[in-house]
Amino acid sequence: MTARLTLICHGSTDAVRKAAFPADEPLDDRAKADAAALAAFVPGADCFWTSPELRARQTAAAFGLDATAQPTLRECDYGGWKGRTFADVLARDPAGIAAWLHDPAATPHGGESLASLMQRVAQWLDAEKTANRRAILITHASIVRAAIVHAIEATPGSFWRIDAAPLSVTRLSGKDGRWNLMSAGGVLRGDA
Repeated sequence: MTARLTLICHGSTDAVRKAAFPADEPLDDRAKADAAALAAFVPGADCFWTSPELRARQTAAAFGLDATAQPTLRECDYGGWKGRTFADVLARDPAGIAAWLHDPAATPHGGESLASLMQRVAQWLDAEKTANRRAILITHASIVRAAIVHAIEATPGSFWRIDAAPLSVTRLSGKDGRWNLMSAGGVLRGDA
């Protein structure tokens, strides 16, 4: 049997619209409406998970899912940058931003490194591929990026080459000890 994992990026928030580092902010009104409109297209699955942050849980609720929070798949901890716009941090700490963008082990914000984020997502994915079930995860762009990097065995620097828009869908299949990328950045539709 093949494991199938569908990752759906949470709906938009004020932080997404402002290009800010996320805190635990709620979905904006437009995202709630968009997610509710797409609820009929969320495919069936054996289990439904969500990242523990409010915006992921609210997206799952708008889809009508009874999803279990998966603490391992929490958003990256952006430390002192939480809630601040990228432009503001860049203006105040250009060296920190440069380090963060070019060194996956860097933690200029005092939070979690991208290398640590990618490692915890990889460990979770490695355990999940043996479960042989269909699962859906409502999560964050950072988790989607890390999952794709691991699935295709890309370099950590590839993390920045992947976009995951609000409510976008990424599908992985796991078989024979590996993950395969089935599709990335798609939209919910009836043929899932």
